[in-house]
Amino acid sequence: MNQEWDERYKGHDFAYGKDPNEFFKEWLPKFEPGFILMPADGEGRNGVFAAKLGWKVTSFDLSVEGKSKALQLAKENFVTLDYIVGDLENLKYKRETFDAIGLIYAHFSDKKRSLFHRKLTGYLKPGGVLIFEAFSKTHINFNRLNLKVGGPKDINMLYSKSEIIADFENYEVLTVEEEEIFLNEGKYHIGKGSVIRFVGKKVADNV
Repeated sequence: MNQEWDERYKGHDFAYGKDPNEFFKEWLPKFEPGFILMPADGEGRNGVFAAKLGWKVTSFDLSVEGKSKALQLAKENFVTLDYIVGDLENLKYKRETFDAIGLIYAHFSDKKRSLFHRKLTGYLKPGGVLIFEAFSKTHINFNRLNLKVGGPKDINMLYSKSEIIADFENYEVLTVEEEEIFLNEGKYHIGKGSVIRFVGKKVADNV
């Protein structure tokens, strides 16, 4: 898996562009900057956006090449990222460390999804916010019609609205929707797709 992402990120161009995800861009400025965790931050487009808003950003990803590109992008924008290469399964942070988590297109297998989501919730302070966007299960049909739109081809790595509500049950839900959108993010997210969008404020700890 690491090799696959290293291959994607090692080119000169940014695989998903340099601009932040539109949903993340819409919601993050609504909250007071603090410490934010960015799992699966790839080449850093979302982490750098957060840093430009004044957030103290901790990013991590599987890819060494992703880290290199992210630090390059941060330098271009005169900000810094604390970027760690590793697997969420092996990384450990202090409980209730972060004021926000940006979980953008972080797809896990159905066997690990709920476990990883609960683990991330444990790192979030009570009152902290989680901003989530990822491909829905119905996206599999869009992917079959247009490979350029991207996303996992295994439906078990895609999400349903009910799964996300269940995984983040101890949140005050600010928004949760399944939407059809048009993606224009670099060269790997191009075209119409279906996503789950969730923003919630943690009210209790389920870990």
